[in-house]
Amino acid sequence: MSDKDKYSYKRQSYFRLLTYAKPYKYKLAIGILAGFVSAGSLFGSFFWIKDFMESVENRGSATPIVKNESVQNIPAAIPDAGGKPVQTAVDTGKKDKNLLQMVQTSQKIINYLHIDVPLVKDGMMTWQCLLIASSMFILLWFLRSAGVYVNKLYTRWVGTRVVADLRDLAFERLVQQSMKFYGKIDVGQLISRCTNDTSAIESSVSFTIEDATRCPIELLACVGFVVYTSLQNEALIIPLLLLIGLPVSVLPIVIIGRQIRKIYQKAFARIADVISRMHEVFTGILIVKSYNMEEKEISTFKNVNRTYFRTVIKALRAELMIAPLVEFVSVVSVIIFLLYCCYRSMPISDIAQLIVPIIFAYQPVKNIIKINTYVQRSMAAADRYFDLIDMKPEVVEKPDAAEVADFKKEIRLNNVIFSYEDRKILDGIDLVIPKGGVVAVVGETGSGKTTIANLIARFYDVDSGSVTIDGKDVRDIKISSLRNLIGIVSQNTILFNDTIANNISYGKPTATKEQIEAAAKQANAHTFITDGRHSEGFDTVVGEKGFKLSGGEKQRISIARAILKNPSILILDEATSALDTVTERLVQEALDNLMGNRTVFAIAHRLSTIRHANLIIVLSQGKIVEQGTHDELMAKGGQYKKLHDMQFGLSKEVEQ
Repeated sequence: MSDKDKYSYKRQSYFRLLTYAKPYKYKLAIGILAGFVSAGSLFGSFFWIKDFMESVENRGSATPIVKNESVQNIPAAIPDAGGKPVQTAVDTGKKDKNLLQMVQTSQKIINYLHIDVPLVKDGMMTWQCLLIASSMFILLWFLRSAGVYVNKLYTRWVGTRVVADLRDLAFERLVQQSMKFYGKIDVGQLISRCTNDTSAIESSVSFTIEDATRCPIELLACVGFVVYTSLQNEALIIPLLLLIGLPVSVLPIVIIGRQIRKIYQKAFARIADVISRMHEVFTGILIVKSYNMEEKEISTFKNVNRTYFRTVIKALRAELMIAPLVEFVSVVSVIIFLLYCCYRSMPISDIAQLIVPIIFAYQPVKNIIKINTYVQRSMAAADRYFDLIDMKPEVVEKPDAAEVADFKKEIRLNNVIFSYEDRKILDGIDLVIPKGGVVAVVGETGSGKTTIANLIARFYDVDSGSVTIDGKDVRDIKISSLRNLIGIVSQNTILFNDTIANNISYGKPTATKEQIEAAAKQANAHTFITDGRHSEGFDTVVGEKGFKLSGGEKQRISIARAILKNPSILILDEATSALDTVTERLVQEALDNLMGNRTVFAIAHRLSTIRHANLIIVLSQGKIVEQGTHDELMAKGGQYKKLHDMQFGLSKEVEQ
C-alpha cells in the first residue's frame, strides 16, 4: 500500500468512526446545542466587562453618569429616585455612553419584572442598579455553566456509548471467526485489541466529541468579540495579529500530531505483546512452575514491558511538547498586546474588555489542540480496530441456508480434501456414518482424526469435496441449526468460571433444576456434586477453567452438559485417556448412557474403548488406510493390529 493510499485509509477510519454516533444523533444534537448556549452566554457576558471596570474606576457602585449637560442622541432619559429625568449626554466620552446603556438595560429589566427601585440618584448610579447589572452577568455565567455541563454530559455519553458498541461489535466478529482463525492468532493480541485499543478510542472519542462540539464555538465567540471591539476602538492591529498568530501556532502542532499517531500505533502493538505474554504464562503456569522457569519468564516479561515503556515515553515526549508550545505563543501574544495598549494609552477598562476574551480563548485553544492529540491517538487505535473487524470469517453462512430440524439417515464425507495453511491434512476421504451407528477413527497424532470431527460440525470448510447430512451439504445448512444437532465431549474439557448448574445447562439455558439434576445423575456426577465435597452443591463456582474440580469431575460435568442438550449426533474426543482406572470406569459408564440411541463419531486414543464400534477407520497421513470392525481389522493384521499390539504390549510391560 502506498503512503497516499495508507493516509487515505486512515482518513476513512476517522470518518468511519464518526458514523457509529449516528444512532445517537439526538443526544449529540442536544450536546451541540448546549455548546452554542455556552458560547452565546460567554459572548454576551463580555459586553458587561467594560461597564464594570468603569464602575470600579469611578467609586464603585455609585458611578457618575453625566451632570448638567445637554442631551444628544440619548434613546431615553432615566428617571432618578425622585422621578425626575436625568439629563445626560454622550458627547463627553464613550465611557458615559456605556454606563448609560448599563442603566437603561437595568431599567428594562425592572420594568419587565414590575419592580420599583431607584437606579439613579443625583446623577449617580445606585447600588440597586449595579446589583441588577451584576445579576445579569451572573445569569449569563449560570447559562454558560449549565451549557458546559449539558454539553459534556451528552457528548461524553455519546462517546462512551459509541465505544461500547465498538467493543460489542469486535467481540461479535471474533466469536464468529472460524477455528482456523483461532489457530493462527494470538489470544493475547485479541484481548488487547478488544480492551486496550477500544479503551484508547473511548478516552479519545469521549473528550474529542465534547471539545469539538463546544470549544470551536467558544473560541469563535472570544475571537469575534475581540475583532468587534477592536474595530469599535479602531485597533486593527489586534485582528491582524490573530490572523497571523493562529496559523503560525497551529502549524507545528499539526506536524507533532502526525508523529504522535505513528508512535502510538507502535505503542498499541507493544502493549498487545505485554498482554499476550501475560496470557500465555498465566494459562501455562503449571508448566512454568514444574520446570522452574519463573525467573526466566519474569525476565522475558520485563524485557517486553520495557519495550512498551520506551515507546510510550517517546509518544509522551511529543505529546507534552504541545502544551508548553501553546503557552509560550500565548504569553508572547499577550505581551505584544499589552505593549500595543501602552503605546495607544488605552484605559484599563478598554484593556480589560480585550484581554479578558483573549484569556478565555486560551482554554478553548488548548482543548482544540488536545483534540488533535486525542484524534491521532484514537486513530492509531481505530486503524488496528478496523483491521480486526474487517477480517472476513472463513466459515460464512449462506443467505438462503436451510433449517434442519432433525437427523434422519446418514452423514457422508465425499472425497474430502482439507489443508491447514500449506499442509494437507485430509486427502480424499470417503466415509459414511449411518444414523444410530458408532464410527471410530484411530491413527497417529496429526493423521487428521480431529479434523474430520471439525468438518462435520463445520468449524472449518473443506477445500474440495463435501460433507453432507441426509444429502444436504453442511455449507447449505444454517450453522445454528447444524450445531443444534451435534454434541461434543472432548478430551480437554472446557468449563466456564460459573456455577456447576450453569455449566451443565450451558447448551440449554432454559433447563429446569430437575432437568439439570437428571443429566448429572446420568453422567455419574450427582454424587460428587451433592455429597459435601463442594459445599455449595450445584451452585458451586468451578473457578477458571474448572480449577476447583478434578479431571474426572470436569469430564462428567461435560458429559452431563451433552446429555442435557440431547443431540442427535455425538462427537467424542477420547474423554477417558487421562483418568485413573476408577474414574475412567465412572466416566465410561456416563459415556455409555450418553451414547444410547445416538449417532456417534468417536476419536479413539485407547483402542479398548472402541471394540464394539460398528466401524473403525484407520487414518495415516490424511488417508483412510483400513476400515472395518475390531475383529475384521485384527484379522487383517495391518496397521490397526500394530497399534493394538503396541498399546497393549506397553500395558503388559508396565504391569510387569
